[in-house]
Amino acid sequence: MNGCFHCGEAVPAGNRFILEVEGSAQPFCCPGCLAVAETIIDCGLASYYQHRTAPAPKADAVPDELKQLQHYDLAEIQQDFVTSKDNLNEVQLSISGLSCAACAWLIERHLTRVPGVVLIQVNTTTERARLRWDEQTTTLSQLLAAFAEIGYQARPFQPHQQEQEYNKEVKSYLLRMGVAGIASMQVMMVAIALYDDLFPNTDAGLVEYFRWVSLWLSVPVMGYSALPFYHNAWRGLKNKTLNMDLPVSLAMIFAFVASVYATVTQTGDVYYECVSMFAFLLLTGRFLEMRAKRRASETTANLTLLVPMLARVETAEGEQEVAAKTLQAEQIVLVAPGSQIPADAEIIDGSSSIDESMLTGEHLPVIRHSGDAVFAGSTNVESPLRLKVLRPLGEARVSEILRAQDDALLEKPKVAVLADQLSRYFVAALLLVTLATYLVWLQLDAGKAFWVMLSVLVATCPCALSLATPTALTVATSRLSRSGVLVRRAHVLDTLPKINRVVFDKTGTLTRGEISLSHTQVYGRLDQTEALAIAAALEAQSEHPIARAFVEYRQQDMQVLHRNNQVGRGVTGSINGVFYRLGSGAWLAPEQQISELSVYLADDEGVVARFSLSDPLRDEAADLINACKQQGIATTILTGDSSGQAEIVADTLGVDTLVKHASPDDKLAYLNKCDKAGDICLMVGDGINDAPVLAGAHVSFAMAGGTDIAKNSADAIMLADDLRHILTARHVASRCRAVIKQNFSWALGYNAIILPLAATGHVSPWFAMVGMSVSSLIVMTNSLRLSRL
Repeated sequence: MNGCFHCGEAVPAGNRFILEVEGSAQPFCCPGCLAVAETIIDCGLASYYQHRTAPAPKADAVPDELKQLQHYDLAEIQQDFVTSKDNLNEVQLSISGLSCAACAWLIERHLTRVPGVVLIQVNTTTERARLRWDEQTTTLSQLLAAFAEIGYQARPFQPHQQEQEYNKEVKSYLLRMGVAGIASMQVMMVAIALYDDLFPNTDAGLVEYFRWVSLWLSVPVMGYSALPFYHNAWRGLKNKTLNMDLPVSLAMIFAFVASVYATVTQTGDVYYECVSMFAFLLLTGRFLEMRAKRRASETTANLTLLVPMLARVETAEGEQEVAAKTLQAEQIVLVAPGSQIPADAEIIDGSSSIDESMLTGEHLPVIRHSGDAVFAGSTNVESPLRLKVLRPLGEARVSEILRAQDDALLEKPKVAVLADQLSRYFVAALLLVTLATYLVWLQLDAGKAFWVMLSVLVATCPCALSLATPTALTVATSRLSRSGVLVRRAHVLDTLPKINRVVFDKTGTLTRGEISLSHTQVYGRLDQTEALAIAAALEAQSEHPIARAFVEYRQQDMQVLHRNNQVGRGVTGSINGVFYRLGSGAWLAPEQQISELSVYLADDEGVVARFSLSDPLRDEAADLINACKQQGIATTILTGDSSGQAEIVADTLGVDTLVKHASPDDKLAYLNKCDKAGDICLMVGDGINDAPVLAGAHVSFAMAGGTDIAKNSADAIMLADDLRHILTARHVASRCRAVIKQNFSWALGYNAIILPLAATGHVSPWFAMVGMSVSSLIVMTNSLRLSRL
């Protein structure tokens, strides 16, 4: 390597920084690069230098900057970007200096060896990393310093930084497009004068002059505008992979070099206008693809922009404005009409309409009263509200949505992986066909061999094939986000069109989960008030939905001793010296055959009261079941409820199969049974007991009001408790699948038609270049139709 072995920069005269790397003495430009290289080699990671495809960034070791990293250990700073779960901290990092896949490999290997690091995942495409560590073992500043040890700068990812990077990339593309577009127009005007069929009597000297003018006009296109294609092609070759930029780069380079040769020797044809136009059309296609991806991520990324910077906090000294990111649980905030809510909170005083459209996809405001929860980023429409903060902004629902989207970006659906593999094989086949075409034409007509080969190379470039899947998946995911469905796993869009059975939990899924007391029947030894107070006391520490039906009947002076939960039955305890049991009819009154949802209260002498409960069905549940029937999809209720309420719900909705009194293990066993029978199941649930079956289903949805465990186990989350989102998601997924098939059909069909025409000399290079670019634009335009569903 000429220059510094690490960063490639010039080595000063009299250089004293030398290190032996794999038996050879290598020069370094500064002590920083030398220190980084020593660290890499001492860690046993010297193979990084064998596999990298570009020099590393210059390692400017500045002690003051390393000291500043300690600021990231402060809790008040970490609350902006660090999340904690199961005694582990997690952060998304932006990494400067990533140049190729070898950089990601080096970072992951090096950080994995740092004590306390549990997970490190580097995404070279987004130049971001996910880092999870044990804060008892190491600190964030030490981990960021570990990045600096091997020559990379890592800082916590912030949305506004992403916006800056995007704007920078847009400017770069626009500048490259502008150079290519202006040069194309100028070269095209000059090229018209070179067409023999239009101007057969043009003076030879003038023709030579115009060729040289075209050459110099196309140099900026080849030397600047087309650089991204060369870089990607070379990086692929270095990593021993073939990508679609390889035939693109070869086509432009071959056409330009051949044209230069024709200009210098004054023989043959020139294709400067084709090269310039080709680069312009390709850059236009890439720019449109980038914009499409940007629109797909804007829906959730913009959520952070809706959270206000400031919040009005109520303190002992009066109202005070503070930064929203510093809010903590239990603080009281005031929100005026028309203002955004600064944190997830509970309404203490007031009632108002809340616009939650950016979170749920529902555009009509919803009425929220005292005691209801509201979420950061939603808008208070009508009346002033007094709120109690439930959790810091870093743990708010809006933050959970963004983290889930980041998780999804790290995965690729099977269809996308298949498309990538197909593109690589297609490129290999294309290069072989191109070589064979050239060899055949050398025998038929050596003068045309090169230009026919060039036409084949350009016409069959798999740009459209490579764009067929990712553009459709990106747009479909964006469309679902706008509809209130957050996709957390990449396989959701693959699997949804294939499902033939939907499995529902009952309480909180098909029903509202808002259980209320409808009737109380006592049996002589207690009056109704006493029975309700005893039941409320026994349920005081329970989070079960049934317990919430007795909250209003609690009496503060009633103490429960020896309280004990009986799993699957109910709860027991002693009150004023009397031992009571509260639970299901199957446990306390098996002889009674009552279909409605009921719980019983019993003492040592027997049952003393029966409480009839009601849990209304969701308004859209019947429409969903009917739609499933029309589409030939079987339905199942899979519930732990053992009462007759399950039969009532199943009969009312017309569900095909009812499985009740099912434990979490029973639910998972039922799904395994369906799987063996050939069913592809969608599971919909909301509770802690649904987590195993949500994780084990082919595809699963969690309700918006479900538990955190259920949401973490599910493949997708409905941001509003509306079951119709399931139908929307399946429709979008089916249309996405159809669009991908259309894109593949077009891309493969176009290549199947154009290949024999180009190989037989019936397609000129300029027509091949235009045709390939138009083919890519057709694929992207077809994918963008998904956004209008």
